[in-house]
Amino acid sequence: MAVPTPLMATWSDGVFVLSPDTIRHELAGHAVRGLKRDGRGSALAVVDGRTVRRRSADGAWHVIATATVDQSFSCCLPVGDRLYAGTDDARVVRVIDEGHWEPLAGFDRVDGRDRWYAGTAVVDGKVVGPPLGVRSMTATCDGAALLVNIHVGGIPRSADGGATWQPTIDVEVDVHQVSAHPTRPDLVAAAGGAGLCISRDAGATWTVEHDGLHAPHCSAVAFVGDDIFVAASQDPFAAQGAVYRRPIAGSGPLQPVGGGLPRWLVGVCDTDCIAVEGAFVVIADRSGNAYVSDDLGRTWACRPTGHDDPSACVLV
Repeated sequence: MAVPTPLMATWSDGVFVLSPDTIRHELAGHAVRGLKRDGRGSALAVVDGRTVRRRSADGAWHVIATATVDQSFSCCLPVGDRLYAGTDDARVVRVIDEGHWEPLAGFDRVDGRDRWYAGTAVVDGKVVGPPLGVRSMTATCDGAALLVNIHVGGIPRSADGGATWQPTIDVEVDVHQVSAHPTRPDLVAAAGGAGLCISRDAGATWTVEHDGLHAPHCSAVAFVGDDIFVAASQDPFAAQGAVYRRPIAGSGPLQPVGGGLPRWLVGVCDTDCIAVEGAFVVIADRSGNAYVSDDLGRTWACRPTGHDDPSACVLV
């Protein structure tokens, strides 16, 4: 397998490409979020909330969908030859072809939608945090189930390509990321304000656990080989956070990852800031340190980028 290259997106200054000997800057000055592998060996991202773009091999980013004037994209998800995007007003669209998309009307009718609410807070007299919107999306590896993480609104699920949706986990679990296993269609995990959430029936039902965590507020989750990785912190604005692991088949407490990954990261490892491709893993903390492993997280090397507040990572 070729060695993948880590990409780290930031909330205000583009994407940093962490080649072995250099750090290259792309989309400088732009807000970039929702990095995803595109299934073609490259990446997709939401840029400035206005466009979904695809990265070419030479590092150019090409627009494939543009939001309307009263809407903004928050994340995207390729599923086979289909592409979905979530919005900051808690809706989902399907890209029909480059430049054209259609809303999924069934998503607007999901039961319990009237209980969703914005995940904002007042800190030092200022309102901070995201609006009510789609925070992350995933699909089971067979494409049979789509799962959309609403912040704050649980994880609606569709088993018919997005035509109809059913609520699953309780809204108050306050989910921050949902992620499906890359080869097991039954297995999905989510990072929630109440702990690590696990589904063994493709996201239809969930259990929540926090044994071993220093705090139950979880913000990022990923499958790494035979393990689950989950990031935890005291709250979304904590000065430090940690990443834990546990075998998928295990039932004991979660353990700090170790192997050279610091016990305490700088700030929160947030949504989409744990990326995996084969045996390669990258974890970004709020200061812009990228921790890279090529052995399923057994050992780590740090790549400081010098650019704080990452929004997402991906390996391409």
